Amino acid sequence: MLLEMSDDEFEQLVEQAIDAIPQDVFAMMDNVIFFIEDEYTPQPGEPENLEILGLYEGVALTERDLDWSAGALPDRITIFKNPTLRACQNSEEVVREIGITVMHEVAHHFGIDDEKLHDLGWS
Repeated sequence: MLLEMSDDEFEQLVEQAIDAIPQDVFAMMDNVIFFIEDEYTPQPGEPENLEILGLYEGVALTERDLDWSAGALPDRITIFKNPTLRACQNSEEVVREIGITVMHEVAHHFGIDDEKLHDLGWS
C-alpha cells in the first residue's frame, strides 16, 4: 500500500533535507539543481520494475576539467516521490529516507561512488 502524501508535503520534506546539507558543503556544490518526479522510468537494459529513490545525473566535481563549463547544463538530482513512499511505512520513515537520499545523491555530485557510500553507512 502506498503511503499518501501531497506533492506539497513531499516537496517541503525535500526542501528540508536540502536545507539540512551543511552550509560549507552546500557552498561547494556547483551548477546542480534538484527535481522531484513521481516515478523513475527504467532505462534500456534496466529491469522494468527497478525502484530507485533518487538519481544524480551530471559530471561529478572530481571529473570536471577546465573545458567542462563551456556550455555545460546543470547537474540534476532527482528525488522520486512514489518509490520513496512505497519504501516507507510511515511519515517518520519518509523524512529519514528523503534525508538519506538527498545526501546520497549530493555525495555523487562530489564524486563519491556507491561502494564508498555503503562503507560510510549511506547506502
